[in-house]
Amino acid sequence: METKHLSRRGFIGSSALAAAGMILLPKTNFANSFLSGADKPNSVVGGVLIGVTTYSFMHMTVDAEHMLQYCLQCNISGVELRGDAAEATAGAPKKEKGQSSADYAKLMADWRANVSMDKFKAIGDMYKEAGVHIYAYKPVVFGPHNTDAEMDYAFNAAKALGANHCNCEMPGSDAETKRIGDIATKHKMRIGYHAHLQSTPTLWDTAMSQSKYNCINLDIGHYTAGTSSSPVPFIEKNHERITSMHIKDRKFHDGPNTEWGQGDTPIKDVLLLMKKNHYKFPATIELEYKIPAGSDDVKEVTRCREYMAAILRA
Repeated sequence: METKHLSRRGFIGSSALAAAGMILLPKTNFANSFLSGADKPNSVVGGVLIGVTTYSFMHMTVDAEHMLQYCLQCNISGVELRGDAAEATAGAPKKEKGQSSADYAKLMADWRANVSMDKFKAIGDMYKEAGVHIYAYKPVVFGPHNTDAEMDYAFNAAKALGANHCNCEMPGSDAETKRIGDIATKHKMRIGYHAHLQSTPTLWDTAMSQSKYNCINLDIGHYTAGTSSSPVPFIEKNHERITSMHIKDRKFHDGPNTEWGQGDTPIKDVLLLMKKNHYKFPATIELEYKIPAGSDDVKEVTRCREYMAAILRA
């Protein structure tokens, strides 16, 4: 696998980052890893964008700068950026020792309600300059205890990052999907609800009826494990309401995550369906299986990318 790098000069000289007052990581740890003159990443294969959620790099350093580096190392040009990484770079307060969860939640709510969107625009510009498109933003702000201002923040930050939708975990009630849908409607931005083993062919129906901006962030591994069936018919029926799709391999009957090709999830069928029908939503790698000895998140995401690319190139 050829590694793609953002030029060191381009990164260090980012006027957008300087304007936002961001502090870059030490040169020996980060900036020196860039090579000048290299081309930009490209993970569009067969017309399908192979992306990655930054959750896939959970064992690595969590901030927007490092997540960009990991994408470049994997030759991936599209990403679902999660809130932990973006907020770390944007200067979110850290939880202090002895601070209660409730106090920290209030502190974060206040920060989100007042943070300058210039900081998120700077992150988006940094990724764009490197050739990586942030297509989705997924901060943890769509729960019943989060404020409306936090949800406004999520959509505003997504726009500043250059994303075209937000994703969140599937809410536990119709009242919550109605609330979120109303805020999404105000912002005229779609939100994809991500389900786990509660997935069924009709799980999203009520939410989608509440607002045209209430949509689906389908995880084909969870759907396969939860329904013990192929997600292909569901995708064919609901493709217009899918924001982006998570790709992983799991076994039927609530089975475990597996290395790709060892489970029951029809990854090949799904990818070829996307290619054949020219679906425009990204296929997002979500690395959740146990990392083999001697490997790491970046190496395994690269393996997953190549697995998908080989199918799509056929």
